[in-house]
Formats: sequence, structure tokens, C-alpha cells
Amino acid sequence: MVFQSDPYSVLLVSASEKLNTNLLPLFPGTDFWPVTVVGSLSRARRLLLQQNYDLVLINAPLPDGMGTDFARKLCAETDAAVALLIRQELYEETHAGALPSGVVVVSKPTNAQLLTQVIRGLCAMRERLRSVRQRQSTVEEKMEEIRLLNQAKWRLIEKEGLTEPEAHQQILRKAMEQRISKREAAESIIKTYTEA
Repeated sequence: MVFQSDPYSVLLVSASEKLNTNLLPLFPGTDFWPVTVVGSLSRARRLLLQQNYDLVLINAPLPDGMGTDFARKLCAETDAAVALLIRQELYEETHAGALPSGVVVVSKPTNAQLLTQVIRGLCAMRERLRSVRQRQSTVEEKMEEIRLLNQAKWRLIEKEGLTEPEAHQQILRKAMEQRISKREAAESIIKTYTEA
């Protein structure tokens, strides 16, 4: 079932020994590792300060709260795929409030087949989040490169009296002659004229 070469890290926040016993076999070590189980929201918060998790499953209620706000906050602040297991009579209200945040809400009681499907769905969601993050990083890197190129061009225009197209060509020529990237050429030019 693994979508990636590394297993998914899992945080199970549940005070129910019975549910934990039924859920743990659904996380084989080849696909999920580590699988950490905590019995309260406060312990989960402490763990999340030290480590990120790919998947977080919250079995509500917990001794220190329902977990709904915690689930929404996780979706807003991390890249984890989050599921909240809630009693059937609270499902509609909880689902309506959690949906805009990206929390998957599952009504209890449930069964192994449904939970397996939920876990697979969370894995797919995590892969999508990972892909979005990679695209975002690429865009940010491109924007930084453009910013550096423009900064280098302005230094050449100010210090060498070149036109914008001439400055651009000089950066490209430097990159080609020295067999370095345009970004490295721009950084070199910025450094040269900053030190001067």
C-alpha cells in the first residue's frame, strides 16, 4: 500500500484500549513507522513539539477534551493528514465544523474495513499535501532566483553603467563561462559589488 519509499509516521491519540488494540494491526510496520499511541491531547501536543507526523488519528472524547479544535489546529499548522473518530450522534455537527479545515471525520462505531479505507485516504491526502509543499518550495526558489538576478542586474546597471538587457547578458555569460548556475553568477556579482 505504500505510496512512497519511507513509511508513514502515525500518531494515534486515543484513551480507549479496545480501539487501540483493534487499530494497531491496521498499521503494518512495512508501511507505517513509528506508530505512537498517546492517551490525551496534552501528551499529543507535547509530542508534536518534538516531531512531525504524517497521519494523526484522534479518537474522541479524550480525558482532556473532544479533540475537534486540536484536529483543526493540526490541519492549519502542519502537513499531517488528520482523522477524528467521533460518536455517531455528534457526527453531523462535528463534520460540518471540521470539513473546512480538512479534518476527516468518521462516526463510531466503525469496523476494520472502513478504518482501512480511512487510513488509505489519509495516506493519499498526505501525498497530495507533500506534492503541494514541493511545488510551493519550487515556486519560492524560482522567486528567490528572480529576486537575486534583478538585484545583480541593478548592481551592474549602477556600477558599470549597463542597460538592463546588457546586465542580463553579462550574468548569463558569467554563468556559462564559469559553468555555474545563473543564481550563483548573480550571487557572485552581488557579493563583488557589495564588498567594493
